Order: sequence, then C-alpha cells, then structure tokens
Amino acid sequence: MSNQGGVQYSKIAEIKGPLVIVDGVDNAAFDELVEIETTEGEKRLGKVLEVGNGKAVVQVFEGTTGLSVSGTNAKFVGKVMEMPVSEQVLGRVFDGLGRAKDGLPEPVADSFLDINGAPMNPEQREYPKDFIQTGVSVIDGMLTLVRGQKLPIFSGSGMSHNILAAQIARQAAIIGTDDSFAVVFAAIGVQYSEAEYFKRSLEESGALKRSVLFLNLADDPAIERIITPRVALTVAEYLAYDLGMHVLVILTDMTNYAEALREISAAREEVPGRKGYPGYLYTDLSTIYERAGRLKGKKGSVTQVPILTMPSDDITHPIPDLTGYITEGQLVLGRDLFRQGVYPPINILMSLSRIMKDGIGEGSTRADHQEISNQNYDAYSRAQEVRALAGIVGKAGLTPVDLNYMNFGDEFEKKFLSQAIDEDRTIEETLGLQWNCVSKLPKNELTKVKDKYVEQYYKE
Repeated sequence: MSNQGGVQYSKIAEIKGPLVIVDGVDNAAFDELVEIETTEGEKRLGKVLEVGNGKAVVQVFEGTTGLSVSGTNAKFVGKVMEMPVSEQVLGRVFDGLGRAKDGLPEPVADSFLDINGAPMNPEQREYPKDFIQTGVSVIDGMLTLVRGQKLPIFSGSGMSHNILAAQIARQAAIIGTDDSFAVVFAAIGVQYSEAEYFKRSLEESGALKRSVLFLNLADDPAIERIITPRVALTVAEYLAYDLGMHVLVILTDMTNYAEALREISAAREEVPGRKGYPGYLYTDLSTIYERAGRLKGKKGSVTQVPILTMPSDDITHPIPDLTGYITEGQLVLGRDLFRQGVYPPINILMSLSRIMKDGIGEGSTRADHQEISNQNYDAYSRAQEVRALAGIVGKAGLTPVDLNYMNFGDEFEKKFLSQAIDEDRTIEETLGLQWNCVSKLPKNELTKVKDKYVEQYYKE
C-alpha cells in the first residue's frame, strides 16, 4: 500500500466499535482508503463507509483498540484499497488483508487491482460448463461441480466441512486438458488449528505450489473479515482472466463474514433486518458470489465453493437462505450421516447442483452419467422411506423388493458415499460404484436408465 499524497485530518469526533468518525472532512470518497495514525506512530488501515455533512465514518480494519479521540490522525489516501498481483502470489500465504504471512518478502507486483473487482458485463459471460473432477464420488457422481459455477457447502458446527474443503483443494483437477489449474483458499475467522491444518494439508500433498492462501484467524479483528474474501477473489480473477488459469476459490466460513457485517451494521446503528443482520445482506453476499464465472474470449474461469456453518443446523437461517438464492445449488452436510461416521456426510436428498447437466455426459464424463445419477437418487430416496417404514412395522413386515432397497441404502452409504480423506477417485471409478450400488436392485426396478446402459453396466 503506497502512502504518498493524501489529505490529513486530526479532528476525531467519536470512536464507537470498529468505527472512527472524523470531523471537518470536505472531499472524501466512499470506499476510499484511510491511514489512521495513533499517538505512538502506529499505522492502521481503514476505509470510508459514509461521508456527508462534513463528517466521514471510517471503518478500521485492525480495530480501534487503544485509539483515543485526541492525538489520532486520519490521512485520506485518495484511492480505494488495492491488492498487488502477479504470478508470484502462487505458493504463498497471506493474512486477511493480503500481506505476506509466510516470512518471505512481499511478491513483486505486476499490477495493483481494486479489491472490489471490476463489474462483469453480463453479455460477456459464458455459460458454466466443463466438468471439474474433485475425486470425491458423491460430488463428481451426483452433485457435479462445473467450471464457472458457485456451489456452496452448507454445514453445521463441528462437522467435517474443513476436511472436505482441504480434500477438494488438494484433488481438484480438470481432466482431458493440460490447462493450468490453481486454488485460492480464503479462511475467514477460522481457529488457528484449522488454518494450520489447511496449510499443512496443501504443503504435504504438493498442492501448495499451485495455491494461494489467505488466512484471517479467529483472533484477528472481525472487521478484517470483510476484506478477506474480496482480496482472495481479486487474486483469483487476475489468475483466471489475465493469466488464463482455471481457478477454484474456497471461502470458509461465510458465516463469520456475515457476523462481521452485522457488527459494523450495529455500530452504525442501522435498522436491523432478520436476526439482526443488515437488510443489505443479500446484496452484499452477491457482490462476493457473483465474482465467479467465465468470460467470452478469456481462457480462464473462476469457480467458487463457499462454505458456511448453519447456526444450530438451521437451513432457513438468513445466511444459508440467501446464499441458496444467489448460488447454483448447494451441498448439505447431514448431521445423521456425520454421527454414523460417514465421510463426507453429504445428504444428497437435500443437495443439488443446478447446472450439473451441462458439465456431464458424452464427451466430458460418460453418456450414462445423468441417468445413473438419477437412478441412485431415486433408489436412495426410496431406501429412506423403507427405513422409516421398517421402524414402524419391523423388518418382517417388508416385501422382498423393500428389502432390496434397504440393502441398496446400506451399500450406497458404505461403498459410494463413504471414502477416505485422501482417496482420489476417478470419474470412471465413481460411475462404476454407482452401478455396483443399483445392481443390488432387480433389473426391472431400474426405470431411470436406458436398457442399453443396463445391458452394458449392470453387474449380475
């Protein structure tokens, strides 16, 4: 961050929460970068949230602890916050504001980009297609991730979403092309142990050299969390649209981001919306999620997997609720499966990938992919009904076909859904496992699959 030029003010009217109110300001701009200097000469970064009537409300990223109304100076820099980018960011670890955190010097910048991103012209957007292989069967087989898609993971506290995120980051690849692939991983308000786990996991598998990590820890100022996803996405857009790479962005945990937003909103004494979150939560989340996609004439793409923990597993909570509107589907982790020790505990009946059909089939995965996936959905849904019925009438009251479905359900959870945290399955293996599962059912039950595929793949 350069600090040449700028206008300095020393009249601080008030400090409340993470905000500093500066008096006598005549020409500050919204979102402008501000350097706050304390009496001891320590510098902190902030940005203008509101301006008018000679006052400016400044949000301080490092928090306002230790600041006093007298002796504090605010220098308005005259530009918005920017992230220095170049190819050298790959393999590096940064803090939540984009400063190097791995003991190495700051990367040499090719350019400085506004962290709020440039708006994408909708006419220039390309429809998301092309399959991304994560090596996780349940995602590849039934909830396929497509290049340019936004596919969030809805989890609950204590569940294995971080392990799944790290596994996707290590294993994700685009098959059938030699295009370069990168992972941008932004941890928002996570515990130190989680941050270390992500770092170690990527280092040990060798995936760190194609990754960029941004770590905002739980004890970092909450206000920094507002910036972390934006800095990460700025780097992702640069790698995708300037360097032509395919970038997977993993943002965990968006709930912490929304909490930080609520904190600022409360400090500004805005009228609260649902559960105290600001009324513009939807708009604010969309400024993050919509920074994904593909652009015409550009080789690269940005695919997003945001992760959010639903407070008390409530999918109607404002954060998952609004996220579901903006993104193309969701992967919902199920508490029941998690308790049974199934990993990854994805509840497929509540999950959905809305643009899966455009990334699979002949030429990208296999011609029978969509149909065998539908058949597994259908059978698993029926298996759950049979389990509920068995709970009432007992196993003795079930028909032979019902028992077949029950066996299918067990096989599906044990063999297809469950896999090791370092197991990387190819799409061929995944589809083979789906056929193994439905082969527990009599042939005449396979109503969602064309006969020719049954002949070819059904295992007697």
